[in-house]
Amino acid sequence: MLQNAAFAHYAILTAMLAPAFFLTATASLLMSANTRLARIIDRTRVLLKELAAIDDPVESDLLDRRIAMQRRRTSMVMRGSQCLYLALSFFVATSLTVAADSLVGYRLGATPTVLAVFGVLSMFAASVLLARESALAVELVNEEMDHAHARARRRA
Repeated sequence: MLQNAAFAHYAILTAMLAPAFFLTATASLLMSANTRLARIIDRTRVLLKELAAIDDPVESDLLDRRIAMQRRRTSMVMRGSQCLYLALSFFVATSLTVAADSLVGYRLGATPTVLAVFGVLSMFAASVLLARESALAVELVNEEMDHAHARARRRA
């Protein structure tokens, strides 16, 4: 009987490992998203300073478009971060329900699985948003490089 209890505890701990791995992955993505958000904010501040110092209406329109793109990027990273925080909540809830389920005699049924699925779906949504934001970032950098190259060629 004592041996069965030990196996039950190991089974519970094993079942709690999967959400723990997802928690770690989600935390890494959150750190990345926060770093991206800080970089977007820094770049927006530079663009705003450039906008304040420029008199050329064509350059001013260009900077307005870049600032608008930075706003879109900020929004995507924020929504991605919200999805990641939601995923964290679901994964913690999954671990807690796995533990609670063993205490109440496995009466919670599919609740831990449902919570885990919601956590994975939230993580997937965040990944899609962050991937779209990365594509926007590359698009912006390419556009800035093309513009700087064209300006340098005109001067030469």
